Amino acid sequence: MTSLWRDGRGVFWLLVLSLGLISVLQFETAGRGLVRWSGYSVLIPLVAAALLSFRRTLIVGALSLAAVVVIYGFLLDGLSAGGRAVVVSAVAVSFGVSLEVCRLRLDREERLKRVMIARDRLALVSDASKRIGGTLNVARTAEELADVAVPQFADYAAVDLFDAVLRGEEPPRAPMTGFVPLRRVAQRSVLEGCPESALKTGEGENYPPVALPARCLAAVQPVRARLLDGDEVDEWLVHDAHRRALAREYGIHSAIAVPLCARGSALGAALFLRHQRAEQFDADDLVLAEEIATRAAVCVDNARRYTLERETSLTLQHSCLPRHLPDIAAADVVSRYLPAGSGVGVGGDWFDVIPLSGARVALVVGDVVGHGLQASATMARLRAAVRALADMDLPPDELLTHLDDVVLRLRVEGEDDGAGPGAPGTGHSAGEVGATCLYAVYDPVAHRCVLARAGHIPPAVVMPDHSTRIIDLPPGPPLGLGGWPFESVEMDLPEGSLLALYTDGLVRSHGCDLDSGLQRLLSVLAQPEAYLDATCEAAVKAMRDEQPTDDAALLIARTHVLDADHVATWNLPADPSVVAEARDHVARQLAAWGVADAAFTTEIVVSELVTNAIRYARPPVRLRVILERGSLTCEVSDGSDTSPHLRRARTFDEGGRGLFIVAQLAERWGTRHGPDGKTIWAEQIVEAA
Repeated sequence: MTSLWRDGRGVFWLLVLSLGLISVLQFETAGRGLVRWSGYSVLIPLVAAALLSFRRTLIVGALSLAAVVVIYGFLLDGLSAGGRAVVVSAVAVSFGVSLEVCRLRLDREERLKRVMIARDRLALVSDASKRIGGTLNVARTAEELADVAVPQFADYAAVDLFDAVLRGEEPPRAPMTGFVPLRRVAQRSVLEGCPESALKTGEGENYPPVALPARCLAAVQPVRARLLDGDEVDEWLVHDAHRRALAREYGIHSAIAVPLCARGSALGAALFLRHQRAEQFDADDLVLAEEIATRAAVCVDNARRYTLERETSLTLQHSCLPRHLPDIAAADVVSRYLPAGSGVGVGGDWFDVIPLSGARVALVVGDVVGHGLQASATMARLRAAVRALADMDLPPDELLTHLDDVVLRLRVEGEDDGAGPGAPGTGHSAGEVGATCLYAVYDPVAHRCVLARAGHIPPAVVMPDHSTRIIDLPPGPPLGLGGWPFESVEMDLPEGSLLALYTDGLVRSHGCDLDSGLQRLLSVLAQPEAYLDATCEAAVKAMRDEQPTDDAALLIARTHVLDADHVATWNLPADPSVVAEARDHVARQLAAWGVADAAFTTEIVVSELVTNAIRYARPPVRLRVILERGSLTCEVSDGSDTSPHLRRARTFDEGGRGLFIVAQLAERWGTRHGPDGKTIWAEQIVEAA
């Protein structure tokens, strides 16, 4: 019933019946009330002109004129010739006017319809610009394209992409010929569940050359087709019985396939179908589809490039972070690196655990400014620099000073290279370099820890009695400012203490400020756990958001103390004759530890180091031997600041071979300086009994 009035048929028959009724009444009244009845006959064509199509207006007007001519011209008697002429002329004029009015109305409605269609298309393009590309995720961008197209433009939309695009790799160059392998990434329909689709989301298909997606990629332009036209079907459906059956079942009559191309590469194709609305896709629809697809292709390619950069950054970052933490006697250490959500570039958070001489260990956490590949590359260079500086056994404050110089040089190099803007989403130029860092050195023999920071968040400590606090460290400037000093703090850490180092991405989550985040972290760390890894996992779960906006690093160490069963120390007089006594001390100690097999090599190393200290340095001379997990370290300390140098002695030289012999026998060796002189150490790999 509603459709009867919507398409004008009801109005048409109502006017025809009214005209018939008026004609009967005119005949029955024998022309009485001439003005009134003739007025009705005049109005009926005008009403039709305002409401009906031109054809129906013509029919109504012709019937009205014919009725008046018959009734007033032949059937009614007693009317003057002038009265008859007036009535017939009035209806004839009304008939002519109604036709012109109807033509003008229809012309105006057609123009208005075109304006409305153009406005709707502009609104669709505007909507596509706003809704497509809101994320840097390839699959989500494809879903946004399908969501925009249905139902405003098509009854069904699908987006098929190459597998290389989904992996972030370089797509093939356009045009594509032959069979085209694509994967269905997104699809939407006005029907729930997309029953008219031949593919499920995630499925792939090798499209033949006659398929619409393959044809549009071969031509690198949109392709329009009438899939069903009576008994005729498109050539694609001729060769695809399954799609032909779906097209007939759901009445799919019109289709458009648009290539998704950007920067000369083919990303995939978008397919639009109509089956609920009767209108076929026209040339204007083809232009509109191309406009939307072009915008979407750029967004898909941006997401692909971001995916490639993110995967590259993650690969670089994971390759630079420690894959396995070293097994050290100084502490049990666990760590976590947590990248940011997919909508944010990979950051430059990093950590490291560096074994040092004397059974000590360096714990490092840093955060590079910015996100993306540039931040990951800078992080890799800073981590390498920290390891190189740590091998020099520098105190934490001095190490940060040298690291600050490294960052300054990196910044200058970036400016000299004319580095432009970074990748999309980083928010930093490629030449901008800045970082924060926290460096701590723990000595298990003295159970002391020395810490310094460069603009980094201070660490947290949990004592064996479960008391917690944030260590009060002088903040120091971030790395890269230059000219500012760094200060270190030394503190006592009893055995079993927990030392936690982290980046701001861990404690600034859940929308809280830094102080609240630190307090929440302390409360989590204070909860006793059977395993250190469980403590680390609990901290991550409690502190991280589901969609973090920044990456985070967490490093937790539980300290150990090396007691007298693992350390032996002797103070030696500056007398050459004491060298033999030193060898005897070491031999007895190694036998007591059950590593007598290493006595011969160790005695040679001790003999050379003690001899050099007595001959070339100043007293006091001290010998210390440390046995830790799988390694034996010999240290000789003296009061001199002069560093020894390894050199190759000539054939007839009487000396100069001591350090060369030590270097050949030891796994590694080195020198570290302290406030009272220097220490030369040599480390061997041993197997305890």
